[in-house]
Amino acid sequence: MNGRPISKKEIDTIKFLRQTGHSLPEIMAATKRGSSTVHYHCKNVEVLPAYTSALKIKQGGSRKRATEAWSYAKDQARKIVGDTISREQRLFLLAGIYWGEGNKAELNLINSDPGLIKTFISCLHDLGITNQQMKFGLRLHNGIDMEEAVNFWSKFLDISPNEIKHLERIDGKKKGKLKYGMCRIRVAKSAPYFKLLISLINSIKEHFHAAVVQRIEQGTPKP
Repeated sequence: MNGRPISKKEIDTIKFLRQTGHSLPEIMAATKRGSSTVHYHCKNVEVLPAYTSALKIKQGGSRKRATEAWSYAKDQARKIVGDTISREQRLFLLAGIYWGEGNKAELNLINSDPGLIKTFISCLHDLGITNQQMKFGLRLHNGIDMEEAVNFWSKFLDISPNEIKHLERIDGKKKGKLKYGMCRIRVAKSAPYFKLLISLINSIKEHFHAAVVQRIEQGTPKP
């Protein structure tokens, strides 16, 4: 392990605290040691039976606090988003998605997140682009079932399996979020839309750049 050398006395303290039912965050706070050090020296240490119940209560409390925090965050997010999203807001969302994920030479985006792809398609509709103008394709690692992937994406995106015309195989095996591969969206005759989208992204950049320059010129602190 890197960093400050650890003494045998500290190691014994870490193990003792774990044996007596202290949680890993509590041990880190008590010993002023990082998570990797504490995890390393606790990984084979069993909590003594007399302290097992206390540890479970602490862990349960942590899970409860985490659940409450997520519930609060979700409520706040719903309030921010509201019941509807205006066309202007959706175009800003489209610009943000494309800024981070899109091809900068043509209107073309590929991603493994079904929710992002579906949102992208919906926002393209706000530009007047129809599904008929969109060319759908999949990039699949070896080991991904092609028919299963096509069925998944077609159902999720509410399109016909026949609309997914380009299937590309690539080496390697991916699991988890790449279970169904990556979906690519290309837009036919996209030049006007592409120019508008890139111009929107550039306008956003210019807006924030101008704000920074103004603060510097006025000598005002960063908010």
